[in-house]
Amino acid sequence: MDTKPEIVPTAKFTVDRAVVWKPEDGMYLYGNGYFGQPVGIRKPKSPEFEKPLELSLIECAYLMKEKRLKVLSVKSSVEMTLEEVIHAGLEIDKEFNERLKVYTELRSRGYIVRPGLKFGTDFSVYEKGPGIDHAPFLVHVIPQRVGVEPLDIVRAGRLATSVRKKFLIATIKDNGQIVYYSFVWHRP
Repeated sequence: MDTKPEIVPTAKFTVDRAVVWKPEDGMYLYGNGYFGQPVGIRKPKSPEFEKPLELSLIECAYLMKEKRLKVLSVKSSVEMTLEEVIHAGLEIDKEFNERLKVYTELRSRGYIVRPGLKFGTDFSVYEKGPGIDHAPFLVHVIPQRVGVEPLDIVRAGRLATSVRKKFLIATIKDNGQIVYYSFVWHRP
């Protein structure tokens, strides 16, 4: 699904996400990086669908930075700026900037980054994509100012063991560097 749309895909902003209403634009975004979730399709078997595509605000901000998406205000249909989308993200999640930074860094390394909600973490990270391979690791973002608590380490170890994946805690240092702490499941 490499057919690039003639114009940059457009999404309509809602309170906590944006919706790409044109199915061909949604198919393009999903088929080229597994962005978003087709409405009403829990596990798409193919990048071809005739449904709108929901994008998280992190995906919106990332795609806007990459000049691959325009986001319109739902009320006025005026194009929103990247700063407005980030501000909306911060209204919902005070760690939005940190999550966006980690998301962007993982995407820049070529990973497919999906929500990790079903695992109780921020991101599930794939090498090829959902439905093609299993996510080899999960990432939870903890800002340095918050700090890693002992309970976070116990949670990481237990989750890594129960789902047999690497569990990474990502933290951002004061100098902006992202540091990953890895927890892997081990059977003695």
